[in-house]
Amino acid sequence: MSGPDLSSPRAKNLALMVLALTQFIVVIDASITNVALPSIGKALDIDEKSLSWVVNSYTLVFGGFLLLGGRLADFLGRRRMFMIGMTLFGAASLAGGFAQTEAWLIIARAVQGLGAAIASPAALSIVTTTFAEGSERNRALAIWGAVAGAGGAAGVLLGGVLTEWAGWEWVLFVNVPIAAFVVWQAPQRLVESREEEESERTLDIPGAVTITAGLALLVYGLVDAVNAGWGSSTTMLRIAGALVLIAAFVVIELRSRKPLVPFSIFRNRTLRGANVVGLLTGMSLFSMFFLITLYLQLVLGLSALDAGLAYLPLAVSIILAAGMAGQLVTRLGFKPVVITGMVTVGIALAWFSQISPDGTYLADVLVPSILAGIGLGLTFVPVTIAAMSGTKREEAGLASGLINTSQQVGGALGLAILSSIANSTTQDSFQTGASQLVALTDGYSQAFVVGACFAIAGAILAAILISSKDSCEHAEASSRRSEPTASRSKSLPPRAGH
Repeated sequence: MSGPDLSSPRAKNLALMVLALTQFIVVIDASITNVALPSIGKALDIDEKSLSWVVNSYTLVFGGFLLLGGRLADFLGRRRMFMIGMTLFGAASLAGGFAQTEAWLIIARAVQGLGAAIASPAALSIVTTTFAEGSERNRALAIWGAVAGAGGAAGVLLGGVLTEWAGWEWVLFVNVPIAAFVVWQAPQRLVESREEEESERTLDIPGAVTITAGLALLVYGLVDAVNAGWGSSTTMLRIAGALVLIAAFVVIELRSRKPLVPFSIFRNRTLRGANVVGLLTGMSLFSMFFLITLYLQLVLGLSALDAGLAYLPLAVSIILAAGMAGQLVTRLGFKPVVITGMVTVGIALAWFSQISPDGTYLADVLVPSILAGIGLGLTFVPVTIAAMSGTKREEAGLASGLINTSQQVGGALGLAILSSIANSTTQDSFQTGASQLVALTDGYSQAFVVGACFAIAGAILAAILISSKDSCEHAEASSRRSEPTASRSKSLPPRAGH
């Protein structure tokens, strides 16, 4: 290890600030361009079908390269890869803001996604290697979860404000000073760490190529399913090709002496369960932001700025709930908190399914959005803690890459499924003579019902797949670690844990 002294709470808090700020802009960039799309289309003369790739190019590369990014952090140095990723992200943001053509902007967004895929798992693995497992790490991941969870809502808000007052270019330019600040602070605030000595490090190139291509093709097939048709031969071939590549990756890893992903990590039952729940979290929640934005703008007639401001209560509830979640995990363990969070999300999405074509923000959106924010905060933090708990230090980057990948692939899958359901339900309503507002509302409502089912399935699978023993042991260990600290501060001998 090399770098600054992180023995004081202040030094650790400053390190966490740098890491959380990174995750904030990485998450924001998946949603900040949504409300700016009409302005971007008009400025660069991009048709509606191609416009979706301003968002999809980022999601595609981000989801495809996360696993490789996480493993590169373990091999080449977590701080080093974090800085490389953020430099790439900032440079691509600057290039995207100056874009003059459709291709220019889409390529810049793809490079942004690559930078994010390198930086995000590196940042999460630095959190887990900097903060001791237990109450200290729970608190750090609660702050991380609050910032990351609020990023989706804040992206829509910030996108609306910047588009309205500064121009669409600023949804990209805003990243540049933040990325520059983070890269400047990283050597002063973060400790370097890696898996092995340099002479022993070898990267599994065939494994890296097959899993990156497989995940990218899978995300591509899912995000383009709305355009190509969910049941079309094009979509089926893409998904089949992705599954073949992922199967080839499994074969390569089983035969490799130094695999990219040692499958021994999946012996950890809680890690397996957390990744399944992470997939369903993405499926139920990521598309919620997309559907609510459409309802606010297309049905209720809100402007981009007003639609963005409508997300403020959701963002605040995520931050507050995530802060509570860290303390609850320390006291109760991660399993009951995950289950509670997923049930809360399910209730919120079921409530959203009651939206009305002649509704209002206060009557139809405000309360369920606050409830959804609470559910997201209570889910995101304990799922991340569960996914990282019990893993070896040298596998921190891999574990963070896995949970990030599960959530991103889940988000792409959920968006593809729920968008298709919304579109087909809307078409059916049109055929029965419904007005445009009624037909659109019917589509969104049906999609929310299915999203609620995903969330409840996540709660059930969390109860089945996540180890109660691991959850209880985590809570007991957190209590033991916090009690001696308090005792020493009073110059008393440490007490036994509960």
